[in-house]
Amino acid sequence: MVSDNRQLQIKDIFSNQLLSCDHQTPLVEAVELMRKRRVSSIFVTEHGQIVGIWTESDCVKLNFNDPDFAYAPIAGSMTAPVHDIQVDKTLSEATVKFHQLGIRHLLVKDQHNEAVGVVSLSDIVRNQGLDHYLHFRPIEDHYNRNVIILKADDCVSRVIEVMRVRRVTAVLVYHSDLAEYGIVTQRDIAYMLLNPDWRIPCWELATYPLLQVSPKDSLFDAYRLMTAESIRHLVVKDPCTAKVIGLLPLKNVLTEIETAYCSELEKVLVQRDLALRKSEKNLYLANRIIDASLDGIMITRGDGEILQINPAFSELTGYQDYEVIGKSPNILSSGIHGKEYYDQMWLELRTKGVWQGEICNRKKSGEIYVEWLTIIAINEPYSDEVLYAAIFSDITERKNAEEKIARLAYFDELTGLPNRRLFYDRLSMALASAHRENHKLAVMFIDLDRFKEVNDTLGHSAGDELLVQVSERIKNMLEEGDTLARLGGDEFVVLLTEVKHISDVVGFANNVLEQLSKAFELNDISVNATASLGAAIYPDDGVDSETLLKHADVAMYRSKEIGRNSFQLYKASMNARSLERLSMLSRFQHALEHDEFELYFQPLQCLASRRISSVECLLRWNDPKLGMISPAQFIPLAEELGLIIKLDQWVINKACEKMALWRRQGSDLRRIAINVSAQHLCQGELATTVSNALNKHGVDGRFVELELTESSFISNLHEAKSELHKLKSLGVAIALDDFGTGYSALSYLTKLPIDTLKIDASFVAKIPDEYGNSEIVAAIIAMAKALNLHVVAEGVEKAEQRQFLQKLGCNTIQGYMYCKPLSCDDWLRFYHAEKVTS
Repeated sequence: MVSDNRQLQIKDIFSNQLLSCDHQTPLVEAVELMRKRRVSSIFVTEHGQIVGIWTESDCVKLNFNDPDFAYAPIAGSMTAPVHDIQVDKTLSEATVKFHQLGIRHLLVKDQHNEAVGVVSLSDIVRNQGLDHYLHFRPIEDHYNRNVIILKADDCVSRVIEVMRVRRVTAVLVYHSDLAEYGIVTQRDIAYMLLNPDWRIPCWELATYPLLQVSPKDSLFDAYRLMTAESIRHLVVKDPCTAKVIGLLPLKNVLTEIETAYCSELEKVLVQRDLALRKSEKNLYLANRIIDASLDGIMITRGDGEILQINPAFSELTGYQDYEVIGKSPNILSSGIHGKEYYDQMWLELRTKGVWQGEICNRKKSGEIYVEWLTIIAINEPYSDEVLYAAIFSDITERKNAEEKIARLAYFDELTGLPNRRLFYDRLSMALASAHRENHKLAVMFIDLDRFKEVNDTLGHSAGDELLVQVSERIKNMLEEGDTLARLGGDEFVVLLTEVKHISDVVGFANNVLEQLSKAFELNDISVNATASLGAAIYPDDGVDSETLLKHADVAMYRSKEIGRNSFQLYKASMNARSLERLSMLSRFQHALEHDEFELYFQPLQCLASRRISSVECLLRWNDPKLGMISPAQFIPLAEELGLIIKLDQWVINKACEKMALWRRQGSDLRRIAINVSAQHLCQGELATTVSNALNKHGVDGRFVELELTESSFISNLHEAKSELHKLKSLGVAIALDDFGTGYSALSYLTKLPIDTLKIDASFVAKIPDEYGNSEIVAAIIAMAKALNLHVVAEGVEKAEQRQFLQKLGCNTIQGYMYCKPLSCDDWLRFYHAEKVTS
């Protein structure tokens, strides 16, 4: 379905698979062609030009007494002329034409008047997006109660005779021995032409058992059932007696969709028609009513000369009375409707005395608008002259509103893509088709990586523009029948139908990754975006919508876990991993609420004095069910869940509480170091958190040091600088942790109030043996000295490493050689032992 803002046109929905045959083609051959192509109509050509159409409904018009009728040329029973419509016309124009002509198929022609395809009434209805109206309409108001029921042993010729005389498209057949109902449709009769034997019992032609509904079911349920089963009729049974009480044709459902939105207006028009008929008795009253009407009214002679208009006419069209009286209504013509349209309108007016419908007209300003028009023929008393009253209202805004409502119900407002509801509908239908046809399909989740950074850095308008551009790139890669939908946020999902090989899915995923790797232009800024993709295959990874979507989601999260910007097909082991992750999530929230975390402590040694200079507190989680869980597992989880700041607050508060206790007990420990997340700094709450903890426990800020990584300053250096200065005003020291491993920029060291550099353990591990790393460490220490920064080397495990660092002038070391992280009690014992020995 077209998802942009313009009005739907025939070219958006028509089928270019045009089935045709020569006018001399025997009827039986034409029907065989129709059955092979699974269509209900075939166009008839003569000398290469389309001259007629033959549909399944035409079969009941045949002369079955003629033994050779099945082999007669199709031209003898076709319907002519063939009605057509231009490919660039709107669906509303096609709907009017179907309604006017009482037909179900239109030949589609291009701008050169060449036949290019066919469009059916069903195509129009399905693409109007109006089927949701059916939810609130019960079947009991729309089924055919006068259902025709024949006996199982009635011959086929009797069925045909009944269909022709009663003008029905199907009859029911009852088999008394089986106590079973069957149905015979026009399609069944048409296919009988391939092997005609009109004397056989009609039960042999019937389809059974029948799908059934109750009068209280909704038309939407019936429509979905017909669509899923590819049938045109449902039997209506009394839920209490199980008796067949009627038949619901697809035609009735489609008609309801067409007319549902204008039923209230029709009631108004009926009342208006009554008022106009009374106008013959009281012209003065009629004129008052006409003048007061909010609808435009125009009265003309039989030859079209305008006699009178009302004020609403001028308000709606822009024409004053002196500009139109005495002229023809052609002054309003939009040029959209052809001569055939108006010929049909006048034919209906002359035969029925009234015409109603939508019509496009043009205002004085040149603006084209849609109006709901009623034309009534008025026979003047004592005269043979006929006047016509045209009553109309501008329904352009209402139609636009209805289309917008339909779009909002089924489409994402930002990207114009199908939303979650429409995607689930299409997936359900695709699964039914895949099951019938025994083919594969794939569901693929696409989640943009670090989309939040774009929103936070460039603003939400830039984020929205990125989503639109991403959707356009992916949409251009889809094959016919595939669907791209936006489920919400930065999450997209693709339905790939008729997958022949798994390599097709892999190839599509690689193409998506390649397309997204190209830079996006957002407000004159070039932005790179990547995505994590995961897919599940029907039927290998699931046979229902819920399972396939869940497994595709699991595969997508696996792509994120392995580093993002990648694609993963679902594997059963991923589900186990997902369940493990879900279990950890539940336990993490419980641990945070019930104070299950604890602090471990690792001392730092001054190389000059060989004494403890400070201690770093490290977070540990010893879960009673899951055991000891590494911070590498639960810290990313806390960041993903948005709980990292709450966890930071717990650590800062607990560390200040411990430091206050030790100071009261006489400890001369210089400082306690606390690791802090980048999110906490970026959101501007870190200084407040530290200040609250210091005040609560009565700790001087000079006894606290906060350790931050370089990634904390990337997104917004200005805000980071402001927050660090607030911390410095509290007396807190700032350490730059894991220096050299992140997005290193030496300008940070001069622009930010940093006191300490901590050399990452990955550099220390390879000194003094490896030349490159030794030079890096030497350079970092020399630079720190030049900037008057304190230097700490992490991960010191060997005596030669300590000697090398001491020789370079490193201030402090930290690592297993001196002491590993200890529980609180073990740390206090170690601290007091060190005090005694020193």
